[in-house]
Amino acid sequence: MDEPQGLQRPDRRRPEPLWHQAETALRELIKSGEWAAGSQIPNEDRLGEMLGISRITLRHALRNLEEAGMLRREHGRGTFVRSATMVAGVRGLTSFTDEMRTLALEPGTRLIAAQILPATEVIAEALEVSVGAPIVQLRRLWLGNGMPIGIQTTHLAAERVPGLYEAAPSVGSLYRWLKDNCGIDPIKAKEVYRVGSVPQGDADLIELPAGTPAFEVERVTYDRAGPFEFALSIMRADRYEIRSTLFV
Repeated sequence: MDEPQGLQRPDRRRPEPLWHQAETALRELIKSGEWAAGSQIPNEDRLGEMLGISRITLRHALRNLEEAGMLRREHGRGTFVRSATMVAGVRGLTSFTDEMRTLALEPGTRLIAAQILPATEVIAEALEVSVGAPIVQLRRLWLGNGMPIGIQTTHLAAERVPGLYEAAPSVGSLYRWLKDNCGIDPIKAKEVYRVGSVPQGDADLIELPAGTPAFEVERVTYDRAGPFEFALSIMRADRYEIRSTLFV
């Protein structure tokens, strides 16, 4: 394989570690599209020659990109650029928009519906509000590089998010909007993952047959005042991964 035109070789005179420079250089090749989704990248020997670094240094960079969900290794075949895949379990508390950009994927959000409804017992318990309290519900389709990744139904207490219902069609990053307009800054979230299936009503939007196995994700997000978001998501299992690092 010819050397990519946009490849930036690590410079030993710079203060950043060589592995970090190599990781950044490879990340840019993926982000720019010079290494397209699904394509196989050069083997370690060839990459080492291109970057002018040792195999140990290169493996450090490749491992980080693999853990970030940008590369996948297939035993006996090589290393490939991932298609639109969102990785859970290796990220911090960020918005979907920021998560996608971290993975070098172009984020997209399409509003399916917005409404104000009374809190059910389940929603009221999650958000610590009274049953029947007004709730802003947003249903949004999540996209990565234009391809559907999941559908999220978000519930927020109306008294904490004035103006959100009216602004919903133009909201990109929800967390950024909440911070800028409501002073809500998330500090932690609790998530539960279950194996479920694509509901009949979501099949066309998520572009999978109804009943196809999928991840169900339940999330409660908190700021310093308490829980402000209760979200239920259906995520495509072929474009969403859960990874964990376990310690003794």
